[in-house]
Order: sequence, then C-alpha cells, then structure tokens
Amino acid sequence: MDFMEQKTSLKKMDIQETIKLIQKELDINSINKQRKRYLESYLNELIAYSQRHPEVTEVPSSLALYCDLNPNAIECKIFDV
Repeated sequence: MDFMEQKTSLKKMDIQETIKLIQKELDINSINKQRKRYLESYLNELIAYSQRHPEVTEVPSSLALYCDLNPNAIECKIFDV
C-alpha cells in the first residue's frame, strides 16, 4: 500500500508513521519524477512541522502546513470582529 492509498485516512495516522510511509515510497525507484518531487516536498514540510510542533501527533492539513511555513500569508491571518 503506497502513500496515496493511505491519503484518505491520513488524519487518523500518526505524523511519524506518515513520514516513514513517504520515505519508504521514495525508496522505490520506479515512481515518476512528478510524484517523487511532490512526496519530497510534502515530506520536508511534515518533518519541519513535526520539529516545530513535537506535541502534535496527527497529520496536519495542507492549510496548517502552509500557514506554519507562511504565518504572514493573508490566508493564515485570523481577524477578530
């Protein structure tokens, strides 16, 4: 079972398990270049996120990863009204 087959249940997976699963898939030489580039990018974001937030165990959403890397982005600002 590869990473994409697991993607629907990522929220239930531990972030460290997900990192290991992606690393395992990256070890396969037969994956195409675009997929490898995507997985490498996602893996780097997950590793960086897990280092900054060691208390978090579940896989963050794409928006959470983006906002963690770009806290000043307009999509990440929270406004009180």
